[in-house]
Amino acid sequence: MRITLLVLAALAIAAPAQAGLKVCNKGKFPARVALGSFDGKDWSSQGWWTIAPAACADVVKTPLNARYYYLYGTDTASGVWDGETAFCVSRAAKFQVPGRADCTKRGYDRQRFFTVDTQDNLNKVVPLQ
Repeated sequence: MRITLLVLAALAIAAPAQAGLKVCNKGKFPARVALGSFDGKDWSSQGWWTIAPAACADVVKTPLNARYYYLYGTDTASGVWDGETAFCVSRAAKFQVPGRADCTKRGYDRQRFFTVDTQDNLNKVVPLQ
């Protein structure tokens, strides 16, 4: 179920001197966000960042090293923020999972993340609706 009520995030680089990936919760409820990525060799996923309404979280604090990142989010009321690319997630408060395959065999849940195309631009803002 795609979130309609929650406009969970605007992905932004806070200022030209700073690099990374920021997620801002534009909704009315706290949101939990997970990140999927490929470092050129291996896939992995990590989470959860809990983001209060009208607040932001830096999910990548270093310069972005890939063109594509993947996000999944959920809030406490209206649903999920998802896409087409599967990654593993944990129910634990914090997790880091190597790889994307065999999630349930390895004791994880499988969720569909949506693609964020940075277009190799570290100062890009992507509003999500």
